[in-house]
Amino acid sequence: MEQTEFALGERDFERIRERLYAVAGISLSDAKRTLVVARLSKIVRTMGLPTFDAYLDHLEHRATADDAQSFVNALTTNLTRFWREEHHFTHLEAYVGELVKSRTSQSDKRLRIWSAGCSTGQEPYTIALALLAAWPELRRWDFKILATDIDTSVIAKAATATYPESELSGLTPERARLFERIGGGLIRVPQAIVALVSFKPLNLMAPWPMKGPFDAVFCRNVAIYFDKQTQAEVFGRLGKILAPGGFLYIGHSENLGAGVAGYRLVGKTIYQSRGAERAKDAA
Repeated sequence: MEQTEFALGERDFERIRERLYAVAGISLSDAKRTLVVARLSKIVRTMGLPTFDAYLDHLEHRATADDAQSFVNALTTNLTRFWREEHHFTHLEAYVGELVKSRTSQSDKRLRIWSAGCSTGQEPYTIALALLAAWPELRRWDFKILATDIDTSVIAKAATATYPESELSGLTPERARLFERIGGGLIRVPQAIVALVSFKPLNLMAPWPMKGPFDAVFCRNVAIYFDKQTQAEVFGRLGKILAPGGFLYIGHSENLGAGVAGYRLVGKTIYQSRGAERAKDAA
């Protein structure tokens, strides 16, 4: 059967939009109607329900935690690759190089990076691969990467650290050699890299259990699904969890807008926390 067999009326579409916004802060445009039908029809059919209206009633009154998560998983978009937006990693390597030179005592040798909206894991693994290749001494540091996403299915995939060999397409030979080829057209991220990354489900609209500070935060191609108010709130919260002088990396089509007060623009879609300036002014 075709996945588009269920009719999506205006009222049902509005209910879906309201629920997704309330739960995940994601704003669905009218242009996403076909996507919604395609992605949710499979769930409606699997549950044996006759209409989207019946499905939405179920979500509102009888849904399990798994049902609610499946709704969010179905309507989130995950598009990523290794070394996507390469200039961010070039900048990060130079920044971490400065930290390596300045944090000379063992107690200072701590590095924390957050990949917010990590999708299937290519971003946090690239962070680890790039930094260890550039600065091998980080192996002796207290170096950890937090990787979060609202979609539990992509978190599970990322944790396997296994990808099709086609993921190497476009990478330099030096970068391609950083991966293990395990046969069957598959590659794997080395265990030493995997050990640096902790994958956790996290809804950016909910309370954040971690306190930071993070030396850098990657939140790329996440805010494009939020309205301006939600973008400002998220970027404002990220500014508070960044270390003074730490960096925020966002997507190529994003900008901080109203949330820019706590940052200064230092490069293409690269912002630095003004925390150090605020601390100096307050002293």
